[in-house]
Amino acid sequence: MFLNDIKPGPGARRNRKRVGRGIGSGHGKTAGRGHKGQRARSGGYHKVGFEGGQMPLQRRLPKRGFTPLSRDAVAEIRLSDLEKMKADTIDLAALQAEGFARRQATDAKVLLSGKLTRKVTVKNIGVSKGARAAIEAAGGTIIDERPKPEPKPEAPKKWAKAASEPAGKGAEKAKPADKAQAGGKGKSGDKAASGEKPAKAKKKDDKQA
Repeated sequence: MFLNDIKPGPGARRNRKRVGRGIGSGHGKTAGRGHKGQRARSGGYHKVGFEGGQMPLQRRLPKRGFTPLSRDAVAEIRLSDLEKMKADTIDLAALQAEGFARRQATDAKVLLSGKLTRKVTVKNIGVSKGARAAIEAAGGTIIDERPKPEPKPEAPKKWAKAASEPAGKGAEKAKPADKAQAGGKGKSGDKAASGEKPAKAKKKDDKQA
């Protein structure tokens, strides 16, 4: 056998379908599109999922949940993954180097899944409560040197403001109003005591005379 005698198997290499090359091409005058209609014209066929104007399936089904943009930011690590790793000090860089965390991950968290029998040091990554107990039970240690966020200042409550105000302010505000009322009453009382009538009453007496 020579190299020039080697040929592909029958049917392995087929000629390309050349449409639109006339009647003699084997695909007829219309090149397999038929006569007229939407599918016979260029750019006239409907989009994927179109159901003839009926409400399509992707719009009939209800929406549920959402896909967070940070779904790949935190890598989830099992205890069994820590068992398989070669490094004794495990941080985000070690996880990425051994392929247990993606390169795009910005943080990692160890979850209680699987078994851990060897002593490891987990550094600067998150650890769940159950995983922490399992790591410490195996003789490992957990080091967290990440800066912690500062606590937000508590907003003052409304009832605390009301309690802090002195009780004498309300009484002082009420005093000017009491003075105005007392002054009004005194003027009308003085007129009545002197015997003077209001202006309207005087006009009525003049008409009767």
